[in-house]
Amino acid sequence: MEFIETKLPGVIRLKPKVFKDTRGFFLDYHHEEVFAKAGITARFVQDSHSYSQERGVIRGMHFQLPPSTQAKIVRVIRGAVFDVVLDLRVGSPTFGKWASFELSAENFEMLFIPRGLAHGFCTTVAQTEMLYKLDNLYAPTLESGVRWDDPELAIPWPTSQATISLKDAEHLRLSEIKSPFVFDN
Repeated sequence: MEFIETKLPGVIRLKPKVFKDTRGFFLDYHHEEVFAKAGITARFVQDSHSYSQERGVIRGMHFQLPPSTQAKIVRVIRGAVFDVVLDLRVGSPTFGKWASFELSAENFEMLFIPRGLAHGFCTTVAQTEMLYKLDNLYAPTLESGVRWDDPELAIPWPTSQATISLKDAEHLRLSEIKSPFVFDN
């Protein structure tokens, strides 16, 4: 596994070793000891799976509030996405900054996203499936988000016709969120 630092502290691109032959491929996308040696000590307790039927589906920008913040590994197993993480950690040198990544079934790349960042993506291919490994359970009463189309963030989503949920459309802009973000580690 190759661990590649990004411009957002703690967000790590993961490039697994992929063993291919005439039958197909094999890879490990999580190995506790290998991750711990790279400084990722999150203990994952929930796996989730999303399917997006169309190109241009945007999911995000999601996060959970304390005490149920979540670190995650995201991986595309079918299709491709424009993946975005937004730093919401008070005191972080990159607070309010975002980074984007291309994740696809073809490139096998994944992201480790630590607690305190919002996450979202836009499908760039129809029939895209993504897997999530989460270090904290889903807590519906503590879920939140930042508007995917916040003009201050100016994220260049790769679609002119976004398909979003009503819940995602109702998120506030980052500047409209009144209470400070104080995330646990």
